[in-house]
Amino acid sequence: MSVLSLGRRVDVHVHLSRYWPDLPRNSYRSDLEFTVPSLLRELDSQAIGFAVLLQLFLNPSPAEVLREGEEMFTKSGGRLLKTVTVDPTKGEAAVEETLSTWERVRDLVAVKLYPGYRTFYPHDPRLSPVYEFAHKREIPVMIHQGDTLDPNGQVKYARPIEVDEVAVRYRDVRFVLCHFGNPWIEETAEVVYKNSNVYTDTSGLLGNPAAPYFREQLRRAQRRLTNAIAAMGDARRVLYGSDWPLESIETAIGVVTGLDLPAEDKELILGENARTLFRIDAPG
Repeated sequence: MSVLSLGRRVDVHVHLSRYWPDLPRNSYRSDLEFTVPSLLRELDSQAIGFAVLLQLFLNPSPAEVLREGEEMFTKSGGRLLKTVTVDPTKGEAAVEETLSTWERVRDLVAVKLYPGYRTFYPHDPRLSPVYEFAHKREIPVMIHQGDTLDPNGQVKYARPIEVDEVAVRYRDVRFVLCHFGNPWIEETAEVVYKNSNVYTDTSGLLGNPAAPYFREQLRRAQRRLTNAIAAMGDARRVLYGSDWPLESIETAIGVVTGLDLPAEDKELILGENARTLFRIDAPG
């Protein structure tokens, strides 16, 4: 499939790493083939042209983050876009060293942070150089929000309201509240509504379709998202994401297509908003 023939849809939240924890237990299907071809097949089945590949905080080093990203980018023919991550709890020197490795990579599309999985707030002063880097490169900062896959995570660090401070402080940086802040969906809507530089994504809201109450969970998620977007009064800062392999891409697309919104707003969410934010249609 040529890039010119790819669909307009964009998945802003997928993972593919040899460091993914306990794949059979944590993926939506225990026998999932966790490879670039498998992911591309799922993307193609839903007419998704590109996906933002979010690197894990579990990667052992900044160099390995970049190596994995480059490997997946190349194997996918440029469809799995490159990101980086950093853990500020390792100290200011470690943050500075990590940023120095990013400087030589010209085609990054985002930075991903993992508060909740790590014990820091988004307004931690040690992250100031990260936000300055994002400003300089004109790339968004994606921030884990809400529930954590790890039961040892501390969700108090991952509440949407904690992003408000840095959104005000760094008005020229775009922030993405991942997972629509679930369970704080209404709080996410307020932070997005208040701050024109804040976006949110729909990733990881559902699990295995075979799970008990799945249909009711799906209906509940769609009701809450519809109400939240109505409260924002604008769908242009909402992005479709799946959180693959935690959630199947078919399921994640169904969350958006089932929203009680105008068809043109759902098309914005499914791809056009992401193409603008990540400058996917820009030359180079």
